[in-house]
Amino acid sequence: MKKIVFATNNVHKLEELRKLTEGKIEILSLKDIDCYDDIPETADTLEGNALIKARWVKERYGYDCFADDTGLEVDALDGEPGVYSARYAGDNHDSEANMRLLLSKLHGEKNRSARFCTVIALIEGDQEFIMDGIVEGEITLESSGQNGFGYDPVFRPEGCDMTFAEMGADLKNRISHRGRAVSKLIKYFSL
Repeated sequence: MKKIVFATNNVHKLEELRKLTEGKIEILSLKDIDCYDDIPETADTLEGNALIKARWVKERYGYDCFADDTGLEVDALDGEPGVYSARYAGDNHDSEANMRLLLSKLHGEKNRSARFCTVIALIEGDQEFIMDGIVEGEITLESSGQNGFGYDPVFRPEGCDMTFAEMGADLKNRISHRGRAVSKLIKYFSL
């Protein structure tokens, strides 16, 4: 089975990816390769941040790897929070504060359409590949659900009557932006 490093310190993302790739790809964490670096995310695009993280691991540790960056884009806010989704309310990556800020900015707004976008940068050998996944939906009026992480309690995917946080992991992984991007990664490794 193919082994590859996932360049993330986000435990929730790591668990999600391991579940999605179970039996197909063995995902190693940064901790598994003794990487405790604070990898910068200084690009102004999701693709740029994913590439920075993947290149960091490849150049410093020598492992084939992939990294992702995910952003929530809200139409009424001209695409905010976008690339700044994880640190929308400040650098401490506080999901609750991020959701509160988002909901306050949308207070009274009728157009609540939004999308989650995930970009995966894969480095295998000396080649780089980009894969993405997008799911359309809307921002709810209030937080609902206990599952998931990040903005999951306020994002309802198109065609669904519940937020990502109200879904079980299996359903969310089948329809989510990350699930769609990871399915392209799995397909790549299956070729």
